[in-house]
Amino acid sequence: MILKETIELLQLKYKEIFQRTIIEKLVIGMPNTGVILSNGYCGVAKTDERLFNNYHNKRNFEEFSPGKISGQRIIDLFNFPDPTKVLSVVKLAVLNAVSSEIIQKSDYMIIEDKDPLELINLNKQKNICIVGAFHSYINKISKTNNKLYVLELDATAFSEDHIQYYKPAEMAPEIFKISDIIIITGSTLANNTIDRLLGALPEQAQVIVVGPTSSIIPDILFRHNVDIIGSIRITDNDKAMSIISEGGAGYHLLKYCAKKICLINDHKK
Repeated sequence: MILKETIELLQLKYKEIFQRTIIEKLVIGMPNTGVILSNGYCGVAKTDERLFNNYHNKRNFEEFSPGKISGQRIIDLFNFPDPTKVLSVVKLAVLNAVSSEIIQKSDYMIIEDKDPLELINLNKQKNICIVGAFHSYINKISKTNNKLYVLELDATAFSEDHIQYYKPAEMAPEIFKISDIIIITGSTLANNTIDRLLGALPEQAQVIVVGPTSSIIPDILFRHNVDIIGSIRITDNDKAMSIISEGGAGYHLLKYCAKKICLINDHKK
């Protein structure tokens, strides 16, 4: 429901943007999808490759099939019925592009050029849970005195050094109960698991959602008790699309054409 509620909020408050904005360029790559809109903003989202399994078994020449997406209005994209759900990653990238314009022109509390880990206290021993094998975070947190748990669907996503932190994803409610800090990767927005995760959050935990895919406007995530959103701002659209087309990951974007931003839920008590 996070994405559904976010789309509804955007269409309610920013209807004009949805009416006038056009998809100028789309690149669907692995591991990311990128889009440039006519408003001059770029959005990135994690590509859920499972959606593309057997996608081309049925020949598709419909309105939003390959070759027909660029030039379309984003409002028509969101109104288009897509039973295969393949367009969901495109919609998420578009949401992030639309959100980028709104966030830059808003009064959200934003901290630029910082990673969420720089905003939390890791010196006092805590129980920290990461949802998803986010390797850079595992590396950093494992070097502290904190107790680390990493929830993941696939145990093969871990290196030998990190497998000790692995916990099966179904243990989320149990691990959440003992966690002081919960870090959820933005890819959970792409694979539609974030709703279940946010529904299991304990009141005492500090909650962070992080990654390029989490660059949507923060209102709905904040409403569901997220404290910090660690996202990105694309600074060079063409470079970003080139990197995505060459299979670039988030760290490639950050090195060449993006900057980190943190959105802070300053209304949460």
